[in-house]
Amino acid sequence: MQGCAFRGNGESINSENRGNFIEMVMLQGRVNKYITEVVLHNAAQNAKYTSPMIQQELLKILVDSVRDKIRVEIGSAKFCILVDEAVDESNKEQMAIILRYVDDNGFIREQFFEVVCVNDTNAITLKREICIVLNRYNLLIENLRGQVYNRASNMCGKCNGLQALFLKDCPYAYYVHCFAHQLQLALVAVSKEVHDIWLFFSKLSFIVNFVGASAKRCSELKSIREDEIIDMISSGELEIGT
Repeated sequence: MQGCAFRGNGESINSENRGNFIEMVMLQGRVNKYITEVVLHNAAQNAKYTSPMIQQELLKILVDSVRDKIRVEIGSAKFCILVDEAVDESNKEQMAIILRYVDDNGFIREQFFEVVCVNDTNAITLKREICIVLNRYNLLIENLRGQVYNRASNMCGKCNGLQALFLKDCPYAYYVHCFAHQLQLALVAVSKEVHDIWLFFSKLSFIVNFVGASAKRCSELKSIREDEIIDMISSGELEIGT
């Protein structure tokens, strides 16, 4: 529930910090004797379910179950795809795929379905990866009735964009500019017309880039902030709790 990563840098018995998952299991073992006796000490080495490989297998089982449930809900109905790509913290290009459809009860559903790592973001590569995911779950391109992307040329291009490539296979897969992206663009455009707001974000962007470019500046900023917090606590301006 806390979103802790499964694995640490070293999970060997001699490691001082075996990662969040192993350390939390050990903590529960110190509280609950059953976990200590049955799971940690007496369980077979291949049945402790603490190795990275076993964790990944368990996650895959859960993920496949969720996707199968979504696939059953869609059935033979028409559906839409919502796609966006972004670079993650490891500097890998990731493409998120969301399915939009109407279930048997007449409710509109938008379900996150897949994240795909792509080597590049040209339209042909994106279409190929999307088709692989759809074919894997027997979702026919002929049933595609909508495409929702941003306004990047590789996504919405009328000649060689992703939406044009899908339209060649299914002429009813109409493209719609993502409403959330439209709202974001509208807010940016409006904020530029208000001088105070434009000035605030301009200064903020400059400060973030200036400080973030230097580890020394980040350290000095944190040190100053810590001193400010200590002064605020001592003067009673800031309350502390447990």
